[in-house]
Amino acid sequence: MPTNVITPSPHIRTSNSVGRIMLLVIVALLPATALGVYYFGLPALLLVLISVSSAILFEAAYKMLARKPITTSDGSAAITGLLLALTLPPGVPLWMPAVGSFFAVVVVKQIFGGLGHNFLNPALAGRAVLAVSFALPMSASFFRPLSGWASPDSITSPTPLALANDAVFSPTSNDYINALIGNISGSVGEVSAIALLAGGVFLLVVKVISWHIPVSFIATVFVLSAFLHPAGFSPGHAAYQLLLGGLFLGAFFMATDYPTSPMGPAGKLVFGTGCGIITAMFRLYGGFPEGVAYAILLMNLTVPLIDRFIRPRVFGT
Repeated sequence: MPTNVITPSPHIRTSNSVGRIMLLVIVALLPATALGVYYFGLPALLLVLISVSSAILFEAAYKMLARKPITTSDGSAAITGLLLALTLPPGVPLWMPAVGSFFAVVVVKQIFGGLGHNFLNPALAGRAVLAVSFALPMSASFFRPLSGWASPDSITSPTPLALANDAVFSPTSNDYINALIGNISGSVGEVSAIALLAGGVFLLVVKVISWHIPVSFIATVFVLSAFLHPAGFSPGHAAYQLLLGGLFLGAFFMATDYPTSPMGPAGKLVFGTGCGIITAMFRLYGGFPEGVAYAILLMNLTVPLIDRFIRPRVFGT
């Protein structure tokens, strides 16, 4: 029997649905996914397929066991699996994305009530668990680009992001170009800055996300990286930092997750700035060169406080 829902005015209607939004996000991620598979070959393709399919299967299985309607058709589980895969090194054992998908979908998302009720970004939480539990394969499973279709060539030298924090390293024009197009080592979906930027701009154009979080996030990382770099004030190093690691993936696709980000524009700016500060501190002073995932997860925990103290203006006032 249908339940009447009574809510105060104004009643704002939109043609967007969960399924349509998820489809648009998948479309936005296709360039980065395709380039990741191109550069890292069959291992990357299998990683993506296993991560996405296991996320869908785990959500369906949980819904069946909990005797709830199966909602995998909305695409949210597929998005979680895809985002998780894009944050992983291409050479990790293929059981790892399945473990990460289980934690992301079942523990972080479904146990807390399903779509819209999670307090952490599921994909990043899954990646964080894998990084803590299986540190060795998560840090030693990177390939040289264009080596994965035949005989994958593992990287034993410092990653580009680690080099970017070296005071004696000076990026060349080729370094910038390779980081833009993705011809560097890294996680599957993080290597091509221009593909991620194109996907992020697409989401802005179709109004799936707003500019507040990505712009404040990226700008904060740039400013702090320029002023606090070990070599001194260095906009060149800061610009190179923006093109590396998971910054664009995190800023456009992770930090803008609806349930785990603030509601109002001012709150979004505070959230994005906080993500940028923590990311820069991790990158410049932490034991690991990357910090995007942990920055977003830490700021996810502050969202209730941000929404409490920085409330959006009441409509019509």
